Amino acid sequence: MEPQKNYKHAAIPLIIAVALAVGIFVGTYFNTNSGGYRTLDGKFNYLLNVIDRQYVDTVDIHNIVEQTIPKLLSNLDPHSAYIPAEDLSDVNSELEGSFSGIGITFSMMADSVTIGEVLPGGPAEKVGLKNGDRIVSVNDTSIVGMKQMDVLKRIRGEKHTQVDIGIKRNSSGNKIFKYSIIRDDIPVNTVDVEYMIEPEIGYIHLNKFGKNSYFEFLASMLKLRKDGARRYIIDVRGNGGGLMEPSIQIANEFLNKDNLIVFTRGREPRNDFQFWSDGNGTFPEVEFVVLIDEASASASEIFAGAMQDNDRALVIGRRTFGKGLIQQQIDLPDSSAIRLTVGRYYTPSGRCIQKDFKPGNDEEYSMEIYNRYLNGELYSKDSIKVKSDQIFETVHGRKVYGGGGIIPDIFVPNDTSGISSYYINVVNAGLLQKFAFNYADSHREALSKYSDVNELLKALPSGDNLLYDFVRYAAQNGVAIRWYYIEQSRVLLINQLRALIARELFGLQGFYKVYNMDDINIKAAVKALNEGKAAIPIADFSK
Repeated sequence: MEPQKNYKHAAIPLIIAVALAVGIFVGTYFNTNSGGYRTLDGKFNYLLNVIDRQYVDTVDIHNIVEQTIPKLLSNLDPHSAYIPAEDLSDVNSELEGSFSGIGITFSMMADSVTIGEVLPGGPAEKVGLKNGDRIVSVNDTSIVGMKQMDVLKRIRGEKHTQVDIGIKRNSSGNKIFKYSIIRDDIPVNTVDVEYMIEPEIGYIHLNKFGKNSYFEFLASMLKLRKDGARRYIIDVRGNGGGLMEPSIQIANEFLNKDNLIVFTRGREPRNDFQFWSDGNGTFPEVEFVVLIDEASASASEIFAGAMQDNDRALVIGRRTFGKGLIQQQIDLPDSSAIRLTVGRYYTPSGRCIQKDFKPGNDEEYSMEIYNRYLNGELYSKDSIKVKSDQIFETVHGRKVYGGGGIIPDIFVPNDTSGISSYYINVVNAGLLQKFAFNYADSHREALSKYSDVNELLKALPSGDNLLYDFVRYAAQNGVAIRWYYIEQSRVLLINQLRALIARELFGLQGFYKVYNMDDINIKAAVKALNEGKAAIPIADFSK
């Protein structure tokens, strides 16, 4: 039966689950006078009272509850979860669109905190911090050797508060520069990069679906169109999802009126929702492809599934993760929260996105992607297990398959060319990133005069010279020179070194521009677009 049309483009309405939340947490209140547990109805609370009063040793009931709740929720499904009060703010900030800080990204290299990118328009840029600056102190406290999360907590803070940063700069020897910076809202960007990959093909990489994703994405699409794009590659590989609303809003931009985008099913009919396109999209006729892989999940699968089932875009890559359970965040009285599964997502053709799971068996669920590797699915489309009772049809009659995740229209195997034991050793030791950082840092003044990636690549040593320099560096750091295996990985090593150096100078924009030059998924996408395979309606490539 076709779902009734509903033109809401709001976030999933709050689903009432207070009763469960209270049932789990009502016993967490402590008696303010004696420190004992309040006597409340129910077996769970009664048991806690017994333990508190009669157990042989004095125990911390609050701590027991904190450890028990995650185990309780894990017996429901793999995605219901508990968020302790001390973690809730950080978890929410990942999706809410901003946090208060100074506007930098940084990395840890040999106990040194180095600024990777100063975000345009942020507080750090306004006072003169630069890419490559080393942070040596925060509020006159040395941070050398401090853990990354501890550094982050010291730098972040409430909006309009001041933080004093001590900086060392390569060009100035051991001199320490002091900067007083007023924290401000820093956007959490979910679009990593947009650029023209060919004269008429624009590329966008979306890393998650957060509060501001729709506006970021739309701005990127409009910029690319202004730059001459007529066809597009939308890359959601590695995008683990986030909020449902922006994925629906983005899908709406590509659809004509009255196309179903996604529908949900919960325990009660009143929690069932359908989302339809409203006909006001900006790009209903453009040709584009969606890149997916086994790490694309949740909201990414909603978007890819909607485009595939409506025959609107060509989906390229490997089968997605298969997360189709809907979590509702329920805030609790002690400022903690649970994210409780309250429904399932279905694509327009009726496919449930969620892959199979056994309640309480999180280990088997977490190993599912690895099992795909063992079964050969990452290398051959024929190895994908398709259930005979899970065959559906797109708007124009193409066959698509359920059973968990989105199966691509064009399969691209996992690229293992260039993987050797030498490559694995240098990657595991983090030597590619360290070499790239050291190279960029020692040549930063000379390289900073180049305004774009292509100029930078011309200025870098030849591939052979760059590789030889790296091999010597790796040998000095414990990885033996083994030329047979190095030659196997030559192209991969050179490409990644160049991309990582570009990242040090130009941020993620520089990294993707170089890295994508040798990406077989990108090549497949460009080929499909140039051959007209993404033209509407999409042809059936499964035949």
